[in-house]
Amino acid sequence: MKTRDKIIFLAAVICSIALIYTAGSQLDYINSQRKEMNLVIEEPLENAPPSLAFATVAMGAFRGLIVDVLWIKADNCKERGQFHDAKQIADWIVMLQPRFSGVWEFHAWNMAYNISVTIPASNPEQRWRWVKNGYELLRDRGIPLNPHDINLYRELARIFQHKIGAISDDAHIYYKLQLIEAMEPLLGPADEDFFESLAKSPKTIKEIKTDPNIVEFIDELVKTDKIFANDNKLVRNYLALRQTPLKFKKDCYHIINLYRGTETLEKFDIFAKAHQLRDEWKLEPELMQELNKTYGPVDFEDPNYQHPLDWRHPDTHALYWATKGLRLGSKEKFNVKEANTDRIVNHSLQNLLRNGRLFVYEKPYDKEQADLRPDLNPMLNKTVYQRPDFRMYEVYDKFVRKAAEKYKGKSKGTFQSMLDGHRNRMGWAVQEFYLAGHRKLALRTYLKLRKLYPDRQDLKVSLDIYIINEIRKEIPNLDIYSAQKMILPMLKESFFQYSMNEDDEALAREAMAKEIWQIYMTSYEDEEYRIGLPSFDKLQFFALMDFFNDPYYDITLRESLSARIKLERPKLMEKLKKQALPYIEEQQKQQK
Repeated sequence: MKTRDKIIFLAAVICSIALIYTAGSQLDYINSQRKEMNLVIEEPLENAPPSLAFATVAMGAFRGLIVDVLWIKADNCKERGQFHDAKQIADWIVMLQPRFSGVWEFHAWNMAYNISVTIPASNPEQRWRWVKNGYELLRDRGIPLNPHDINLYRELARIFQHKIGAISDDAHIYYKLQLIEAMEPLLGPADEDFFESLAKSPKTIKEIKTDPNIVEFIDELVKTDKIFANDNKLVRNYLALRQTPLKFKKDCYHIINLYRGTETLEKFDIFAKAHQLRDEWKLEPELMQELNKTYGPVDFEDPNYQHPLDWRHPDTHALYWATKGLRLGSKEKFNVKEANTDRIVNHSLQNLLRNGRLFVYEKPYDKEQADLRPDLNPMLNKTVYQRPDFRMYEVYDKFVRKAAEKYKGKSKGTFQSMLDGHRNRMGWAVQEFYLAGHRKLALRTYLKLRKLYPDRQDLKVSLDIYIINEIRKEIPNLDIYSAQKMILPMLKESFFQYSMNEDDEALAREAMAKEIWQIYMTSYEDEEYRIGLPSFDKLQFFALMDFFNDPYYDITLRESLSARIKLERPKLMEKLKKQALPYIEEQQKQQK
């Protein structure tokens, strides 16, 4: 070898060594950056069989092959009904491939739907635990690792919308109560100013402690009980103190009373609620406020004002996560995932229109049952009634029109299906508005419906004839939604007619409502309670409450109705009083 070749060879070796050394010196920095950006997937498996743990380390780049084998095994377990085994295998797949959205979806769905229903409906607490595990898996683990994967947002929204919000699960009432119970203490007055305060509140304990008055308040709490010294648990302990003071030392709540009415307590209280929404529920108050302004119920008296959404409602949570997914994962070109997520928003607004108002009702106290089962969950003595919120119609109508236009040039099928759904919902709205006594709103919507769909033969009649025809079509095929949503507006309209001295019309509507109730109850007399209707007396009471709380009606009409019922229908008044008593007691408890 010539001297020149030797020099080149030596230089190349030295250069290679230098490059290898330089690359090696950067490895620690690169690995630390990967961890900070959540790009590390080579985490050890926990509780895995030794053979699987060894294969994972030994095969390195062949991890994908292991995942395929595990995925097949998990699917087989699911088919055989071995849901707990499928959950364990899915845990391993998640550790091996945290960027694989399909396994997050499968895992969450398996817990919320499959495993939960293996537990008897008589034990709703355990069922709820698995449903909660399902949505928390997506919300707290899957989405942070895959923040731009629209599928995960859609699946999370679907659990809130369908599993918790719908009635397909025998324990759905318990799920709704759990969500209401958790969210209610965090919402305060739930008006526009409150949500604005949440959005502007400091985001960390460190930030709130820059206020010396807040520091003084926290120090006072710490003096009474050392549990308030832990910053990581400060907010949770404070909120627990406000909700259940008897679980803490007397001196703790004495501090709250000392600061009651002060700006310091108000500021810390808002911070604590905002912090809990961000930390536990992963809800950003800024986005909550934005959704309130975009999708909040439109005020009847002032169409330019929108009330905040009810964040105790499962469909409001579904709306939040679907909207967030659309913002982080939407594409310019047509995408089925995006279209399906838009449908979640669409259905959430529909459900808020149909069932947006929540009423928690506590059943009369059963002392004998309480003595027999002192361990009985008090939540099982409550139920939830859902009523339509007509203020959501304009919001729903606006969204569907905009969404349909979005897909007009992208997907003909999606565009047409959205228009078909919109047409059917408009027809439903016309009927609901009319039966509830909102005639002007019903006529305005009906005329719009005729204009948008001029080829429909059933629309070429007057509004009154259209309503009669629709009612006749629905009676033979009633389900719990159509039955209740038909009966309550009829009863409400009968009260309206009675207040207007249109007695014949009022009694006719009341008689029709009772006939529909009887048809439904006869059809399902042997079915489970979950698809049964409340008693007719209770439905009358709810219809009357709807009438009294509806800002659409003048206060003189309500006074006239009350006076006429007391004077001319004392038996009805007695029935209504009997139904009202538990409701009044519940309201008094909540006020206390």
